Amino acid sequence: MLKIEGVNQYYGGSHILRNLSMEAKVGEVTVILGRNGVGKTTLLKSMMGVVPVKTGSVLLDGTDITKDTPYERVRKGVGYVPQGREIFGRLTVQENLRMGLAYKSGSTPIPPELFELFPVLKAMINRRGGDLSGGQQQQLAIARALAAGPKLLILDEPTEGIQPSIIKDIGRVIRMLADKGMNGGQKMAIVLVEQFYDFAAELADEYLVMERGEIIQRGRGANMEAEGVRALMSI
Repeated sequence: MLKIEGVNQYYGGSHILRNLSMEAKVGEVTVILGRNGVGKTTLLKSMMGVVPVKTGSVLLDGTDITKDTPYERVRKGVGYVPQGREIFGRLTVQENLRMGLAYKSGSTPIPPELFELFPVLKAMINRRGGDLSGGQQQQLAIARALAAGPKLLILDEPTEGIQPSIIKDIGRVIRMLADKGMNGGQKMAIVLVEQFYDFAAELADEYLVMERGEIIQRGRGANMEAEGVRALMSI
């Protein structure tokens, strides 16, 4: 589904991503791990087109999207949940969800399965986003990204600042989307940046560990403990 080839990224004189290559497959959760400042968020922003790639390529389903804008990538099936959620605090839950449908006809209904995934959003449909708890805002941010029906979902630290009960709900939704898609539709490819090791280990089909803008270790999620990934996270 997603293929990153030889991507380099710079901020000023700093070399942030160093000839990085990776893949994310349909029906799998690919987890990217690493300490703060190693380039994880920059990698996701490069996937989404929020920051332009200096060199290298980004392919979606075999199509080169390296030069596409973020909104063009959304139209082609990429959903993005940024770090910090970035919902619209003064808009209602309903209005936030409609923002996820911005490129479609104004009469396009909000997919009802979003409320099956996150029932709290239906109960708070007319409440302003800024009045929700952190966990509810995270559910809203994920639902907004899902509204357009992506085939690739990118999430940047969805457990950050979230209470344990909602972390479990979010994990259940991510696993279901990879395995079955929305409402039993096409399976999704999921790319997840995460610092919470246990959450990552529970979901990962494939894992990648980053250090200084490079992938220093990769493997199957089932082997994370045996391959010492927990120790790498604490160095």
